[in-house]
Amino acid sequence: MSFRLRALALVMLLVVAATAATAWLTLRQASRQASETAAADRADINRVTSELRRYGLRHGTWDGVAPAVRELAADTGQRIRVTTTAGSEAVLADSDVLMGREPRRAGPGAPLLVDPRPELRLPAGLAPVAAFKTTAVEIARYRSGTAYAACLTRSGTEVTVGRDEHGVPTYAAGHETGGGGTTASGGSCRRAKTSSAQYARYDEAAKTCLSDTDMDTDAGADAGAGITPCLQRVFAEQVRDAAPPPLQVRLGALDDPPSALAAAPAVTVAVAVAAAAILGALLLSRTVLRPVSALTEASRGLGEGDLARRVPVTGRDEIAELGRSFNRMAESLQASEEQQRRLVGDVAHELRTPLANLRGYLEALRDGVVEPDPELLDSLHEEVLLQQRIVDDLQDLALAEAGALTYHRDHTDLGELLETCRTAHRAQAERAGVTLTATVPAAPVYARADADRLRQAVGNLVSNAVRATAPGGGVRLTLERRGAEAVVRVSDTGHGIPAEQLPHVFERFWRADAARGRATGGSGLGLSITRQIVKDHQGTVGVESEVGVGTTFTMVLPLPSADAPED
Repeated sequence: MSFRLRALALVMLLVVAATAATAWLTLRQASRQASETAAADRADINRVTSELRRYGLRHGTWDGVAPAVRELAADTGQRIRVTTTAGSEAVLADSDVLMGREPRRAGPGAPLLVDPRPELRLPAGLAPVAAFKTTAVEIARYRSGTAYAACLTRSGTEVTVGRDEHGVPTYAAGHETGGGGTTASGGSCRRAKTSSAQYARYDEAAKTCLSDTDMDTDAGADAGAGITPCLQRVFAEQVRDAAPPPLQVRLGALDDPPSALAAAPAVTVAVAVAAAAILGALLLSRTVLRPVSALTEASRGLGEGDLARRVPVTGRDEIAELGRSFNRMAESLQASEEQQRRLVGDVAHELRTPLANLRGYLEALRDGVVEPDPELLDSLHEEVLLQQRIVDDLQDLALAEAGALTYHRDHTDLGELLETCRTAHRAQAERAGVTLTATVPAAPVYARADADRLRQAVGNLVSNAVRATAPGGGVRLTLERRGAEAVVRVSDTGHGIPAEQLPHVFERFWRADAARGRATGGSGLGLSITRQIVKDHQGTVGVESEVGVGTTFTMVLPLPSADAPED
């Protein structure tokens, strides 16, 4: 995977992880907080309604309920508004008013109903007559008890409440255990006595209940369980006017601020995501900077002359490709440096021996040891010409490799060029006993080229071929058209070149004769110059050879589009 894709994948992974973590946290926290809020609201509702119902049961009146409402509002944090349901709605207490605030509009929810009336519990197995009597007694007791408790509450006396075995509250002032008000503050409060008329009314209600259930007062105990619900309804109806009226309770207000999500979990996840992003950035930067640092260090060493410096390369991404390019550049520089060193060594080698010979002969002539005869002077002149040729070839090669060699391109007849080369080297071939021939097509083959430079390139090949061919052998020049290309071959029947030496044929100062003797001739630069001239003409040159059979050099040159054959 490329570095760009890896970086993009890492960034996308961080983004997806951060988004997923944030969404998961928000959903989880919102759900949990909603559940907690709903549970807290239910708990507040249960507490408020149970406390208010307990107050109504204990005091028999709603007088003095305001302090209890204020305490509940402070404990639960809820806005509490209490109204009665009897007749027109009247506000008994509002926590906003009690706490000195402007009353707010109540929330949109339905009001809660608080009914302080107790529920009569009749024991199982009770006969209908006994159940009726128990119900009548409990009605009378509750009616008189609530009136007594209300009186004690209004007088500021503490009310003690209990429950009898049927679930009906019993009231006393302070720690009073018997009937009648005994405390100083509640001495004017007396329990009311139930009159016979009231009992008759209870009796009539009970008979109505029994007639509705088709039961007889003389029925057995098993029938008592069937009239229990009916008697409970009678009890509730008969104590309605004596019990405190039911309340409507509203919690909350329209402008209550919504509950905010807790910050700690969000901060924790944000820190975790940031840490993951920082870790990913560190890993990414390490992946990038480690090879970059290696490249920087290697380039610094390369600039200081350590051409053997390389960088380790792994993978196939852009950073790895950059490392490979650097290594290739370093190898090219090292090869160029080594080539320059070999060139200096080869030039010194080429010039040292002939210059030493010239110096020796000149010193001998100066000292009178050798007579300056014409033969010696001709030999010395030939040696000077050879050194001059080496210097000229080196200059041509340097200009060609630097791209500074001047070319005068024109339409050149390649067949005529080969004939010119054959004529120019015929004398050399005849002296060597070598047959030199040229074969060209009847139709002219034109190339856009510098005729002089191409003759120089072909001449180098012909000269080498003549020197490499033994007397009686032959050198042949051929030209043929191959599509949009012209192919020039220089073939000889010489001793050939070993296969292991073929890759070095075009190197500077390479010779088939390792002794570099004058008999094999040449400066050792001709083939290098030929390759560069052909390359500058957008062509190629190659060699094929077999030891004992001969060697063939092949030049391939592009033809102008006008000379290309039509399909």
